[in-house]
Amino acid sequence: MPPLWPMMPIPTSQQRRTAPSEIPDKLYFRIGEVARICEVPAYVLRFWETEFQQLKPNKGGTGQRLYRRRDVEMCLRIKRLLYDQGYTIPGARQVFQTEAREFRKKNSAPELPLAVASSNHADAALSKVKKELRELAGILASPIGSPRTRPGRSTRPAEKPTGLFEL
Repeated sequence: MPPLWPMMPIPTSQQRRTAPSEIPDKLYFRIGEVARICEVPAYVLRFWETEFQQLKPNKGGTGQRLYRRRDVEMCLRIKRLLYDQGYTIPGARQVFQTEAREFRKKNSAPELPLAVASSNHADAALSKVKKELRELAGILASPIGSPRTRPGRSTRPAEKPTGLFEL
């Protein structure tokens, strides 16, 4: 007597690796779509949400889970760790914690720029800029009523022009 349900081959981990899931270009995905992309049942995704704190889909006004692209990528990563690489759930959680620790460590201390040997030309240019800035600061610091002197100009008041409308 044949079985009541059709026998379907169970994909091995080698077969799963050959067909990478394509994520559509969308802003939000419903849980059914994510389940189809990841090739796991929806209840598995809900279980992963309880086990992995990094997986937190938004919930819409109706309470339906709305996954973002990074959530879908996280689900695919969890699936690879658990099914293909053979990690247990605590082991996969440890992988994420280690990666987060390394990321924080790498980004916590900013790298200082390397010291560059200065050239005489660069030093001369900087000195010129400093001198000009000091001159500008002196001009701006002088009182409004006092005559301002500029290099190359005389300090005596200008003569009044004579013209047709002079009284």
